[in-house]
Amino acid sequence: MPEYKAPIRDTKFVMQELLNCDEHYQRLGYEDASIEMVDAIISEAAKFNEQVIAPINQIGDQQGCTWTDGKVTTADGFKEAYQQYVEGGWPTLSQPIKFGGQGLPHSLNTAIGEYTSAANHSFAMYPGLSHGCMATLEAHGSELLQKMFLPKLVEGTWTGTMCLTEAHCGTDLGLLRTKAELNEDGTYRLNGSKIFISAGEHDLSDNIVHVVIARIPGSPEGTRGISLFIVPKFSVNEDGTLSDQNGVTCGSIEHKMGINGSATCVINFDNATGHLIGDVNRGLNCMFTFMNAARLGVANEGVAHADAAFQGSLAYAKDRLQMRSMSGPKNPDGPADPIIVHPDVRRMLLTQKSISEGGRALIGYLAQLVDIVHVSKDETEIAKAEANLALLTPIGKAFLTELGLECAGHGVQIFGGHGYVQEWGMEQLMRDAKISCLYEGTTGIQALDLLGRKILGSKGELLKGFATEIGTFCHLNSQNPDLTSYCITLGKYTEELAKHTQDIGVKAMQNPDEVGAASVDYLMYAGYVTLAYFWVKMAKVAQQKLAEGTDETNFYQAKLKTAKFYFDRILPRAKGHAACMVNGGESMMTLDSEDFIF
Repeated sequence: MPEYKAPIRDTKFVMQELLNCDEHYQRLGYEDASIEMVDAIISEAAKFNEQVIAPINQIGDQQGCTWTDGKVTTADGFKEAYQQYVEGGWPTLSQPIKFGGQGLPHSLNTAIGEYTSAANHSFAMYPGLSHGCMATLEAHGSELLQKMFLPKLVEGTWTGTMCLTEAHCGTDLGLLRTKAELNEDGTYRLNGSKIFISAGEHDLSDNIVHVVIARIPGSPEGTRGISLFIVPKFSVNEDGTLSDQNGVTCGSIEHKMGINGSATCVINFDNATGHLIGDVNRGLNCMFTFMNAARLGVANEGVAHADAAFQGSLAYAKDRLQMRSMSGPKNPDGPADPIIVHPDVRRMLLTQKSISEGGRALIGYLAQLVDIVHVSKDETEIAKAEANLALLTPIGKAFLTELGLECAGHGVQIFGGHGYVQEWGMEQLMRDAKISCLYEGTTGIQALDLLGRKILGSKGELLKGFATEIGTFCHLNSQNPDLTSYCITLGKYTEELAKHTQDIGVKAMQNPDEVGAASVDYLMYAGYVTLAYFWVKMAKVAQQKLAEGTDETNFYQAKLKTAKFYFDRILPRAKGHAACMVNGGESMMTLDSEDFIF
């Protein structure tokens, strides 16, 4: 099993050198988030995840969770690790001070969240969804509900989930059957069943707080009739203390492809007492607060998978001896050369490196946008941040998770036959990574959201804003001889994206299926262009550091070389996606469903 080491140096590069987090935090009023404080938190988070969370990763995969009479027991070490997680104050990091949090920036919490996902994806699931639960309560819950639930959720002694999916409906939430009926005391009585509920039942916390969508009798059909409720496993008194067991039970747990250490549950609500969040029939609007927070978290998982795969692959490639280099022996005193000398292994390693480091930069940027939305007083700044978040969240979620899975696959390939067996850990990583492409909206759903709702729905305005940001950067740096070719190339891809957008829009006016046919290719094209933007920005920083003189020449030279690899070998993939978009959807749709035969 590869030993996980948190990428502290690269985290600091992204936060402090690329994104200038010190100025960002001080400008937004995060006075406690000094460079010294940020460094200390990153270092402690690295140590905790390396020493406590990573060692139980394979145990969680092999043991899984145990369901007995509605109760779930987690794998050995998980409960003790979670207790240490709470005692260390990690759940409170970015939560509001008035509810017991430390009031530190969301972007700092995001950076260390990558470490937890990379060290142990299954463990990260237990506290991970609590953040969305808390954000939803903070944004839409009444003062009483906040008082009842937030302090314990912030503390981490309670955890949160979201309950959307039902057996007969996945993404199409308008088909839900869970019913909520009004009680005389103003609470609601919920009946129904939800599936695929991550961390829906476990033995880590004292209470589990479910955020549930349901329909009140008489409400409109479809998504217009959805309301949102908070439904705890144990009922909660108005002073926040626990009461009796609520009508919430775990019917079973799923036997899954991966993340076996995380309990994925069927949750049954039988006359369960729930509290309305927000207004009646406005539940889906409130739920987007939870879902958008979760989607950024899942995008971060894609980076974590890529980085974990890179770390394991790099160590193995340096150690494994096999064949001789085609350009002459590189290990003449040994029986063979290490496989890292072979071009195809280099291709896979550099793909992992360029995706993990580029993705880390994109996630850092998105997390800083969330900081702005949370605390800025400048309405213009907030509006710009919200627009870029709307555009880039589906790209981050879908693009980074698809490439995280690809990087995990490269890990198996680099290990060869050893990658396919359990003890090396790479096959587990690949199994664990797949779920990130599915939950919080599949790649196809994210692509439809991006192209249909965000791009065409805004008549191109959302894209225009971010494209202008890219164009401005390229214009300002086009005279830098070390960046000229990158800026010219990036500018051409950005212009082509705008043209493809217009062409798809014209086709869609004649045939709406053209949006669905083009959407995933469109998202992937946009993802490659977005990462190219961050790679040229990182190259600029690396050049500046080298010009100033530095003791870390190798680190910054590696950035420049990886940037070149990205532009030479990864960005051109976008051309293939463009060809598919141009070819349209006719060939997809002409075959009648009954003609799909074998």
